[in-house]
Amino acid sequence: MNTRDTRNTINLNTPLTKEDVLNLKIGDMVFISGRIVTGRDRVHKFLFHERPDKKEIPFDLEGGIIYHCGPIITPSLKGEEVGGGKVIAAGPTTSMRVEMYEADVIKSYGIRGIIGKGGMGDKTLAALKEYGCVYLHTISGAAAYLADRIKGVAGGWKIEEFGEPEAMWLLDVEDFPAMVTMDAHGNSLHREIERLSFERLKEMVK
Repeated sequence: MNTRDTRNTINLNTPLTKEDVLNLKIGDMVFISGRIVTGRDRVHKFLFHERPDKKEIPFDLEGGIIYHCGPIITPSLKGEEVGGGKVIAAGPTTSMRVEMYEADVIKSYGIRGIIGKGGMGDKTLAALKEYGCVYLHTISGAAAYLADRIKGVAGGWKIEEFGEPEAMWLLDVEDFPAMVTMDAHGNSLHREIERLSFERLKEMVK
């Protein structure tokens, strides 16, 4: 893990180690290179309820980053573990949609990073601290820009069963931008913003 020009801007290369994660704090800007996997509601529900063995999943999730995203890929890809295709849109999905599953997924599959938008709840925040994981907020409304940071599609899983947006995709990324908003030390920028907003509101209604 190497710093860029400023102390709080950091290059991350996957897979992440626990040391990588513990060195991050809320407010840090990161640029991710390597491979990440996507996972929305259907993937999380499947991992939580069916609990497939790690050997059943074609991608190694240990130390990995899961991106709450349903990418648009051209040409349309079929089959399992397929490579190729180009991602043309890859904006983040609202992360709270999978709050009920995320802590268990972190624990069971060794996930070290989550990318999404909007933050997550107390259950996930506790799991980040207990297991050494970090939540990364990326840009909403910039699906095409984020797709440019994705250099290739290395594979896919559950494509035909779940459909392309809900499948798990293995993506090669380069300098994928995100900000640490929930760290492995129990800190949440989302919670801090809520607190400050509430205090400001109280001052306004006095």
